[in-house]
Amino acid sequence: MKRRAKFITIEGLEGSGKSSVINFLEKLIKAKGFSVIVFREPGSTDVGEKIRQILLDKENKRLSRHTELLLYLAARTQLIEEKLKHAFKKYDFIICDRFFDSTLVYQGYALGLGAIVEKSVKMFSLGITPDLTIVLDVSARSGLKRIKNKDRIESRPIDFHNKLRKGYLALSKRYPSRIKVIDAETNLTEIYKRTERVLRNKFKKINANSK
Repeated sequence: MKRRAKFITIEGLEGSGKSSVINFLEKLIKAKGFSVIVFREPGSTDVGEKIRQILLDKENKRLSRHTELLLYLAARTQLIEEKLKHAFKKYDFIICDRFFDSTLVYQGYALGLGAIVEKSVKMFSLGITPDLTIVLDVSARSGLKRIKNKDRIESRPIDFHNKLRKGYLALSKRYPSRIKVIDAETNLTEIYKRTERVLRNKFKKINANSK
C-alpha cells in the first residue's frame, strides 16, 4: 500500500495522559500547516465502538483472555480496512490512541498470552506499523489515581497495571528507533515540550515547516 501519511501512535498506562498529549499533537501538527486525523483503539468505526463497549463493560466479568484478544484484533482490522487505509492516502499525519503495542503489552505481557499475541498481532495489523510510538510513562498508582469511574480494564488489580508498565518499557528497549518513552509524571507543559522534541527529531519536515 502506497503511504503518504506518517503514522503516530500514543501508548501508556491507564491515566497516563494520552488524551491531553494527542490533543496537543493534533494542534501542533495543524499549526505547522499539515493535515492530520485522529483515531482511537478500539473504536473510530461503528463496529469498533460496539466492541469497545463490550471490552470496557464491568459487567462482562467472564470475558476470557482469548476472547478479549480476538475482540481487540477485530476492532483493529475494522479500523484499518474502513478508515486507516484511506487516511494514509489523504492526510500528512495520522495519530492513533493505542495500536498493536497495547495488545502486545495488555494481552501478551500482562495477561500472559505471549507467543499467541505476537503471531496474531503480526497477522491482523495487515502490514501496518507506526512510524513513531510515544509511550507516556507513569507508575501504575499515579495513573489510576487520576481515574474516577474505572472501566473493566482499569478495575483490574494493581499487579496487572504494574506488569503493563514493565511491558511497555521492555518494548521500548526492543524497538528503540520507533518507541520513545516520555516521563509523564511531570507537569503538562514539560510533557508537551518533550513530546514536541520527539516529533521534531523523528520528522524533519516538521522542522522545515516551523513558523
